[in-house]
Amino acid sequence: MTVKRNTTMMILAVGVALALEWMCSAVAQTTTATTVPAVAAAGEGNAGAQHMTIRQIMQTGGGVMYVLAGASFLTVALVIYFFATIRVSQVVPRFLHRELVEKIRAGSLDDVRRACEYRPCPLSSIVLAAVDYIRNTPDVDKELLKDVMEGEGARQADNLQGQAQYLLDIAVLSPMLGLLGTVYGMLQAFDAVGMAGSVGAKPVLLAAGVSRALVATAFGLMVGIPAMGFYGVFRRKSAKVVSYLEVASVDVLTALCSRRKG
Repeated sequence: MTVKRNTTMMILAVGVALALEWMCSAVAQTTTATTVPAVAAAGEGNAGAQHMTIRQIMQTGGGVMYVLAGASFLTVALVIYFFATIRVSQVVPRFLHRELVEKIRAGSLDDVRRACEYRPCPLSSIVLAAVDYIRNTPDVDKELLKDVMEGEGARQADNLQGQAQYLLDIAVLSPMLGLLGTVYGMLQAFDAVGMAGSVGAKPVLLAAGVSRALVATAFGLMVGIPAMGFYGVFRRKSAKVVSYLEVASVDVLTALCSRRKG
């Protein structure tokens, strides 16, 4: 368990680092599109508008930009983590599948338990639940044994398929957060227009404010769209992995029933 936890933390750390690099490059590419052309047209620092730093863009979009930045970090970390964990080799290792079936047919439940504890995975959890039931029940009922394995299998399947739900949550919330930042920016823009003394300066201030406000919406979509796409990918991958888990569980159940007959 310790090795698995350390591996997970390492993957998450790499994901955060890659997320930072991705966000910086994405924001840098959209800097020109998110500048304030109206202010530039009025002659108020055209060169500075074309070379806004990432920090300035984050400040321009408002506090919601930092929340979206955190969501982007989390999205990339989850994607890397899911690519590493939602795999047949991690959920139903072939060597473990064969080893468990062979040891069960040989009648060695102690060896089965040791093999499961040595290689923790969803298949190991299902087999351990069956072994514990057999050891704690003097007269094993095959139907109850099947129910025990199906119950643990359903829990493991829900755990696998439920992980991708985090990406869906990010995909739904990110555009809404971006819209919230846009509304807040628009309020600030209209407030600035209302306080402007010169009539000619009002359209310039309004255009600049709207341009800045849309930064939050653009960033929210940049986070939400990839998260939604990867959610679909991992939802299909998890369904495929669960089907392999079901097949392996049936093999183990058959071996256990055969052992009991012997």
